[in-house]
Amino acid sequence: MTATIDTIHINFEVQTIWALNLALALVMFGIALEISIADFKQLLKHPKSILVGVCSQFFALPAITFLLVLVLKPLPSIALGMFMVAACPGGNVSNFIAHLAKGNTALSISLTAIATIVAVVMTPFNLQFWSSLYEPSLPILKEVAISPLKMMQVVSLLLGVPLVLGIWVNYKRPKFAKLMAKKFKLVSLLFFIILVVMALFTNRTVFMDYVAYVFWIVLIHNLLAFSTGFTLSKVFNLPKDDVKSITIETGIQNSGLGLLLIFTFFDGLGGMALLAAFWGVWHLISGLLLAIFWGNISIIKKKLI
Repeated sequence: MTATIDTIHINFEVQTIWALNLALALVMFGIALEISIADFKQLLKHPKSILVGVCSQFFALPAITFLLVLVLKPLPSIALGMFMVAACPGGNVSNFIAHLAKGNTALSISLTAIATIVAVVMTPFNLQFWSSLYEPSLPILKEVAISPLKMMQVVSLLLGVPLVLGIWVNYKRPKFAKLMAKKFKLVSLLFFIILVVMALFTNRTVFMDYVAYVFWIVLIHNLLAFSTGFTLSKVFNLPKDDVKSITIETGIQNSGLGLLLIFTFFDGLGGMALLAAFWGVWHLISGLLLAIFWGNISIIKKKLI
């Protein structure tokens, strides 16, 4: 298996990759339409929660992922996929899931905005730093020889530009932005999901051959991601609603960004693409299950009171 999965390259057409890039940018623009300058004032109102949330995503999760890799000793390309996912900012649907879970939605939105900006630097850094510490992955890294600066440029275009444009539209035309935000985000997210499903269907034989090996690793990794956000929030004694939002922001990763970076810099390396693709499916399911559980608990408590 090692000889095959680490050398498999998932076949995505150039047009599909460009469409995925555009779809992800549109998703981020749709999210940004709901972000205002006032949301960044959460830094002043809740600096502790913001700092814990950012540290959970960009410091704690990559470090915990590295320890998990040392324990599981996955195949080199799978390990790189785990590092890639852990290096990405929060996922596109984290705000919706935080709202469903009765968490602090304003905190979730603020973390999404701040994490997107921080990701421009921290995503390339974390991927390079932690991957280089895992010796079995070094041959792939040396072969690819990724440029952190080049990756920063790509992440800026995919995340930074749509975010700034969305915030600007919200600032100039708040009513229009509010009207368009939900529809725009939903349509663009569905478009993105359809493209990913089509691309995966094209490579369905490869995915079916390795699903048993990859999926259980994704389950453990995702559970650990949620646990990291939850534990760190509890250690710093944050309010319950903030704990929910930070847990979700840490456990819902932008695997779509991870996939695009894998196809841009690693030529669709099989293990990496498989890991990111399965993560993208599973974190939606696990996130919704957690949100429904927390949401129902909150409703029951209100009824009892």
